[in-house]
Amino acid sequence: MNKRRIALLLGFVLLVGGSAAGWFLLRREAAPTYQTVKADRGAISAKVTATGTLSALVTVQVGSQVSGRIQEIDVDFNSRVKKGQVLAKLDPELVEASVNQARANHVETKSAYQRAQVQATLAKRRFERTRQLAEQQLIAMADLDTAQADMDVAATQVDGARGSMQRAQAALNQAEVNLAYTTITSPINGVVISRDVAVGQTVAASLQAPTLFVIAQDLKQIQVDASIAEADMGKVRAGMKAEFSVDAYPEETFRGKVRQVRNSALTVQNVVTYSAIIDVENPELKLKPGMTANVSLIHDERRNAVRLPNAALRFRPASGTYERPNRRSGSPHAQGERTGQAVEKTGAAGRRAAVPSGRDDNADRRTIWILVEGKPLPVRIETGLSDGNVTEVIGGNLSDGADVIVDSSTGAAASNARSGSNRRSGQSRNPRMF
Repeated sequence: MNKRRIALLLGFVLLVGGSAAGWFLLRREAAPTYQTVKADRGAISAKVTATGTLSALVTVQVGSQVSGRIQEIDVDFNSRVKKGQVLAKLDPELVEASVNQARANHVETKSAYQRAQVQATLAKRRFERTRQLAEQQLIAMADLDTAQADMDVAATQVDGARGSMQRAQAALNQAEVNLAYTTITSPINGVVISRDVAVGQTVAASLQAPTLFVIAQDLKQIQVDASIAEADMGKVRAGMKAEFSVDAYPEETFRGKVRQVRNSALTVQNVVTYSAIIDVENPELKLKPGMTANVSLIHDERRNAVRLPNAALRFRPASGTYERPNRRSGSPHAQGERTGQAVEKTGAAGRRAAVPSGRDDNADRRTIWILVEGKPLPVRIETGLSDGNVTEVIGGNLSDGADVIVDSSTGAAASNARSGSNRRSGQSRNPRMF
């Protein structure tokens, strides 16, 4: 009997000891582990992001003023051309026939004009002789009136013949111009970036000039047409620095400057955007017209700012993992809590920090947590510029090199143990009644 009691006693002691050891281990696993970064100094750039399309500064569409069949093409894609250089030729036979016809009409009307001039001169001489005879009363006055009428009619015929001759001359000039248009030349110095015709193709220019070639003036100077959201228009202005990347060179960053912010709005599916034109140097001709650019416009920047990762601004420690401030009346801690803040010493460092307890009317005042002697302690700071990844610190008690907490982790077993303990304690407090 005594042996049985001793065995039961030993089993009870082992059970209590194992439970205590397990509870101790679980408590150790439940202790949070903090991830920290050092507050440092560096550059911060606030940016406006947008998308855009690359294009040449000057792009000219070369068309045909006359209809005809393409007889010859002297350039191709990527050909460098000079102003006045021949690009293509149309078959000139029909236009040459029109020129010959206009020239013949001009010769005919010119002859009619000369004939009218001769007749006018003759009518004038007849009138002079008739007038002399009438003064001597050798002929009737009716003959004088008839001679004068014939002279006036001859002068009118001269004017009409002159008009016909000038009209024929204009038609001849037009035909000759059309003949010159059968030779298509480059209007600028540049590069052919598009060719839309082939030899033997018929070009019809009855309603509008068809586009045969597209020429970019100089691809060493290129521009980005960026679409800026209306919410960001207040931050964008001419002269701003811009950075962008293209899919063809994902590891390379290109830089430019905003030349113009256009006032014309573009609305697509109730989204309003504005165009910003960015000038870019392209000495190596890497950038091609039509490429899509991911643009960042730098509207503000700091060169030597105290920086924090934005994760530090979002971090909040779990309840119970840091010490509560002293609540004795009259103490600085209690005064801080009455004003919406609790002040707490940081131990050996002796640094003071502020903890928010209520609404903050200043949107730039934030609370971060630093790690001192293994415990999280709050620090009140004022934030400034942000680029989406890091934020500038412009005020507060944060010093360079402080260990700022960005994240924490706790063992899953400890978490499960705590939840199980809470369930057991809840059951003991609220026993089920049958």
